[in-house]
Amino acid sequence: MIASTRFSVLDRSRVREGHDGPAALRDTVRLAQEAEALGFHRFWVSEHHGVPGVAGSAPTVLAAAVAAATATIRVGTGGVMLPNHQPLVVAEQFGVLESLFPGRIDMGLGRSVGFTGGVRGALGRDRAAAEDFGGQLAELLGWLDGTQRVHPGVHAHPAEGLRIPPFVLATGEGAGVAATAGLPLVVGDLRGREKLLRAVERYRREFRPLSWTPEPYVVVSGAVAIAASAEEARRLLTPEAWSLAYSRIHGVFPPLVPAERVEALTMTERERDLYEESMRGHIRGTEDEVVAALETAIEETGADEVLVTTSTHDRAARVDSLRRLARVAELPVGRGAPGGGPA
Repeated sequence: MIASTRFSVLDRSRVREGHDGPAALRDTVRLAQEAEALGFHRFWVSEHHGVPGVAGSAPTVLAAAVAAATATIRVGTGGVMLPNHQPLVVAEQFGVLESLFPGRIDMGLGRSVGFTGGVRGALGRDRAAAEDFGGQLAELLGWLDGTQRVHPGVHAHPAEGLRIPPFVLATGEGAGVAATAGLPLVVGDLRGREKLLRAVERYRREFRPLSWTPEPYVVVSGAVAIAASAEEARRLLTPEAWSLAYSRIHGVFPPLVPAERVEALTMTERERDLYEESMRGHIRGTEDEVVAALETAIEETGADEVLVTTSTHDRAARVDSLRRLARVAELPVGRGAPGGGPA
């Protein structure tokens, strides 16, 4: 089962202690080159505004840099947060990307708005902006296929007529939007298994085979860490788990620090609870342990593809984890992963 599943990588351009945002962006481009050499199918980048510790704020710009530095791997966004932008501008940006790198661009779209009220204000958006995600998505797709009627006489150049695969990143109502639009669904993370399974079930039940995707296509995202021992794999996830726990209390993602620094911290009870919660549910362990866990996750969700989101302080260990994953998943090195469905 695992050998017939596509595997891809999402990088959030996390800042590591001792490095700055520009270094994190350059690391993202280098990681894409390594993911391509290992045979991963896609490499996606994310959108975060005004978030300390996360450098990826302009995903289409970063995707252009990644595509220019690679040759065969598909490149896209995981995702562009559509409520933050005008659909015409998003269509134009992806039209430029597809024109420059034909046949390699994915358009991953999310429905989140800014991380804080201050960021939402700076973007000129509020929480209500996400309520019409379905309408925003329909307008964007209309710009691509030339059917939009919201702004008569206006056309998206050079996007109109280009075939750029769209993906919807969502759970709950967003899964219903993906189904109604007949688009592939990206769900995560693996920690919330029951919520994830409900979203997938709803998506498959309500899916309408329209012009974009003839049948349901599910991408499951989550952290996957493989090392020589279960303890080493656990330590790979430690820096990100602590950063997430800290952010939920202080509203700031601190730079990723070495695992031993996190283990030496004296946490408050609240910090400890959030940290332990952040460590639960990920797929981690030795190669055999991870294969077994992935087989279970793929069987439960019926996933067509797994999007790996692992971040850590030790860059070499992260690359080694991807190398081990590529080996156990039997990825066809240098020519992308097998499978049907969206490109």
